[in-house]
Amino acid sequence: MPYQCEAKVQPVQPTLAIRTKTTVQDLPQWLRKAYGAIAQYLGELGEYPAGPPFAGYHNMDMQALDVEAGFPISKTLPGKGEIQASEIPGGMIARCLHEGPYETMAPAYAALSQWIQAQGYETTGVAYEMYLTDPSQTPPQEMRTLILFPLKT
Repeated sequence: MPYQCEAKVQPVQPTLAIRTKTTVQDLPQWLRKAYGAIAQYLGELGEYPAGPPFAGYHNMDMQALDVEAGFPISKTLPGKGEIQASEIPGGMIARCLHEGPYETMAPAYAALSQWIQAQGYETTGVAYEMYLTDPSQTPPQEMRTLILFPLKT
């Protein structure tokens, strides 16, 4: 599948997130738990997500992923326990859209990485995935995931 890659400037995005280390095998269950806990906390605050859920990958060690998961929010909110106020950094980002099952995202990552290198950019080392569709309501082949790499300036 050909990927449309682009770079753009985005503002800082406040978030509420939980960060942990986990294996790639345990990631789906951990993500569900994290999103559920944050959604419940947002409800307690009378607040709502300002966009789709995301995961931020601070490394790509499949046996010890350093990952944060959460929701963008419209304003900075206090954390509670393992739920912390965080942010997706502002500035220049490279991005592409993957359509299909999560398990088939490797070519999108490769295409975006190659595009970044060809443009002379350098990543910060963090990758974000924004989950634009709900896996409980969307067939795997119709899943849409926006992949973002913050860029060094």
